[in-house]
Amino acid sequence: MVRLGPKDVIRVAAYRLALRASIHPVQRLAVAVPHAPFFLPSEAKASVTPASVDEWRDGGKLFGIHEISVPNGVCPDWHFDYLSSRKSSATHLPWWQIPDFGGHDAADIKSIWELSRFGWAIPMSQRAALGEREAWTQLNFWLEDWCAKNPPYQGPNWKCGQEASIRVLNLASAALISGLTETTPGMASLLEAHLLRIEPTLGYAVGQNNNHGTSEAAALFVGGEWLNRVGHPRSDRWSKLGRYWLENRVRSLVTPDGTFSQYSVNYQRLVIDTLSIAEVWRQFVGAEAFSLGYLTRAAAAVEWLASMVDETTGDAPNIGANDGAQLLRTASAGFRDYRPSVQLATVLFKDVCAYPGSGSWDEPLAYYGLNKPTAKSTTQASALFDEGGFAVLRSGDACAVLRYPRFKFRPAQADLLHCDLTARGQNVLRDAGTYSYAVAPKNSEEFQGVAGHNTIQFDDRPQLRRLSRFMYADWPTVTDESTLTTTVEGTSFCAGFRDWTGASHTRTITLRENELVVRDEIGGFARKAVLRWRLLPLEWQVTDTTIKANEFSITVDADVPIQVFNLASGWESRYYLHKSRIPVLEVEVDRPAVLVTRCTWRK
Repeated sequence: MVRLGPKDVIRVAAYRLALRASIHPVQRLAVAVPHAPFFLPSEAKASVTPASVDEWRDGGKLFGIHEISVPNGVCPDWHFDYLSSRKSSATHLPWWQIPDFGGHDAADIKSIWELSRFGWAIPMSQRAALGEREAWTQLNFWLEDWCAKNPPYQGPNWKCGQEASIRVLNLASAALISGLTETTPGMASLLEAHLLRIEPTLGYAVGQNNNHGTSEAAALFVGGEWLNRVGHPRSDRWSKLGRYWLENRVRSLVTPDGTFSQYSVNYQRLVIDTLSIAEVWRQFVGAEAFSLGYLTRAAAAVEWLASMVDETTGDAPNIGANDGAQLLRTASAGFRDYRPSVQLATVLFKDVCAYPGSGSWDEPLAYYGLNKPTAKSTTQASALFDEGGFAVLRSGDACAVLRYPRFKFRPAQADLLHCDLTARGQNVLRDAGTYSYAVAPKNSEEFQGVAGHNTIQFDDRPQLRRLSRFMYADWPTVTDESTLTTTVEGTSFCAGFRDWTGASHTRTITLRENELVVRDEIGGFARKAVLRWRLLPLEWQVTDTTIKANEFSITVDADVPIQVFNLASGWESRYYLHKSRIPVLEVEVDRPAVLVTRCTWRK
């Protein structure tokens, strides 16, 4: 409890106890169902650059990859899990009576929540901004249907305060994109219903020490400032409360080096997008600027994400938890292209651009009416984010990331000393991802556990013992840490740890222009140690202790006999609720050893 923070544990416990006792103020909320119109047509925006915004004309994608069909003139079924073809039977229940896992009939409740995040409002508002009158009709039609089928505060789509917050932020984006001129009574009622839901459970969100707090605070700030335009009696309270907690969460959850509390590339993007939308809205309404300390941390968070992104593809390592969340959908780029988010946030918080050329990464600037600075941020270079436990090594077009145990916040994955490599625009050594939060913890180990990462497993046991679905024990501390050094021999970094049984692992990585060398020194285990390399899906060929595919070659040497050198098959999930097979190299030894892996590629 000390590591988690006593205040946060108390916040979460008090929330759960109050709900169980039916005395929480959120259980007494009652408002009328909002009605259309929510958006009023306005003139096309001349400043907008046309882009591919055809999604959700007659279908779209869930979590950036799962295509579903919704015929034109028809609304989605808001309580249907389109991925498992299951319908929720909990639509008539107050949200607090619906379990987090099970009891709502969906295989994963996020499959129901995804459509109710209002991400579809973005392409509709983009079409409206480009002058399509039908887009206004579709936008109001879907919102009216959603409100009728999801009366406040009933059914699974009201269960999570963060989900309500994401709806508010997407509505704000849609309003900005389409050219907000007037806030209708219907929109005011819709916003009020959401902010009333968010405010009473904000303490629980804060106690999570994750993106729940940032999302809900941002929604209160944005929604409060929005309702201030129509003189809502609580608007000033909501705006001030949101501003206070947004600044508090950024100060508490973003370390000075920019690492966000969830140790996740995709959640880093989510929090950056959240701050970006709050800042765009603040500028739009002319509200007081956020504090210098807040802006400094926001800029650091952007630099953290920018350091991970491949400039040519926009992709980034799949490190950390990834539930498919994507708040900023104003660009025609796909889910795994992080450049639009980096570009927008770099402009907002650093007043320079990350990518000087023209591309989809500039579309958010156009839709939000922002000018692109002529100055460019500094060139990507090796960087150490020691407060979060990330070393980023760069040489030529190659990038290697070492994840090491520096835990101020609770880890969500057992990925100690995971090494990720991108070379020639391809993620050669890769993370397994998350797949789903709803599967039983024992079935998620291949994704979230040690087997889902490029590291070493001792005696078939977990790196961290799991306490619950989202909680691990036995957080180790770093040993044998070096500084990030660059010489004529390459850029190097070293870190190690001793686990809860006494086994030790020290990893040194050295990156050169066309070679990554990983040296693993291990000991303290009883029977065996297995080194895994999760590989880019190619036709790898095995010869002795070397594997080759296309321009890549990987060789593993050891100072003791190698017992097993095997190319196995594993799973990876680069999109939520989507998994595919990948090759996994497994190297096993039965005694303390030094293993050296060399991954090379053609220049």
